[in-house]
Amino acid sequence: MDEQDLLERIQALVEEEHRLRDTSTGEGNPSGSDDSRARLAHLEAQLDQCWDLLRQRRAKKDAGENPNEAEARPISEVEGYRQ
Repeated sequence: MDEQDLLERIQALVEEEHRLRDTSTGEGNPSGSDDSRARLAHLEAQLDQCWDLLRQRRAKKDAGENPNEAEARPISEVEGYRQ
């Protein structure tokens, strides 16, 4: 996946996240369904993974390395990073 593909994937995930947040916060349903909350959590984890991969690719490129050698880290690893 090249940088453009990755950016397009991030955009698609963000759009889906926004749609879910808009529909799950409607009147009478302030917290959303269990399915919506689970899907949002999954989307957030995927976004974190994509952003991590994008940062890896850019760091490799800046260091004169091949950005295509960057690999997506497991979600469990990415979610464990300190902010």
